[in-house]
Amino acid sequence: MTSRATPLSERQLERQRYRRRRTRTRAAIAAVSTVVVLGLVIAVVISSPGWDRVHATFFDWHDAKGSFPDVAKSFWLNIRLFLVVEVFVLVLGLVVAIIRVIPSPALAPVKLVAVLYTDIFRGTPTLLIVLLVGFGVPALELSGLPTSLFWLGVIALTLSYGAYVAEVIRAGILSVHPSQWASGRAIGLSYGKTLRHVILPQALRRVAPPLLNDFVSLQKDTALLSTIGLVESLRAAQVISGRDFVFTPYVVAACFFIVATIPLARLTDYLTVRSMRRESGF
Repeated sequence: MTSRATPLSERQLERQRYRRRRTRTRAAIAAVSTVVVLGLVIAVVISSPGWDRVHATFFDWHDAKGSFPDVAKSFWLNIRLFLVVEVFVLVLGLVVAIIRVIPSPALAPVKLVAVLYTDIFRGTPTLLIVLLVGFGVPALELSGLPTSLFWLGVIALTLSYGAYVAEVIRAGILSVHPSQWASGRAIGLSYGKTLRHVILPQALRRVAPPLLNDFVSLQKDTALLSTIGLVESLRAAQVISGRDFVFTPYVVAACFFIVATIPLARLTDYLTVRSMRRESGF
């Protein structure tokens, strides 16, 4: 038995043609308006009286070309920091979030520590945490504590961003309808297995966009570790700027961060739109 596709009616074909025409018209209007607005902004900036001085200070091609190798080499440290911290932040955030949602009175002291941790570290500026960990931990002179600036930076950023991520994951867990808990328990799953196999997958899927937003911020905040002596890209730009009295290396460093951030930002947009379509049924 062979199946044949049902031919579309003339009304359906006309509807599809109308939608394609509308999409092309909207794209053309968006492109033209974007070009006009950007052209006006560029024209205003370039024709301003102080543009020559701004151009020579921040956008000089020769300074950018000269500083590019050192900044690029140092940016690899930012990437390594981001990749390592991201793993620790996910683990810490997940553990703290689970501790806070478990309804066990025996865990009251641990839950209190988790609440204090999220409240304190979310309310403390990340720069202050970096300085406290970077300079305060080695000053304790306790054996066993890390002295590497890289790992001190990892600890500082993990403590700071772990608090934010924990709250995001906890919000995702609490957003799952209670009937999902009841369904898991009704089929004989324990509390832990219900949390692991039923609740967490749904919760993590819902909070994926805000989690990625946090990781975009984390990627930029790796530059804060220059304050404790790590020569990452911003610090390398600062050294060149102080030596040659130019600011273009900062712009070069900013370009590296922008290029590295764009893929995460687009992925966040894609997941957000997909989540909205799934919830709306389209």
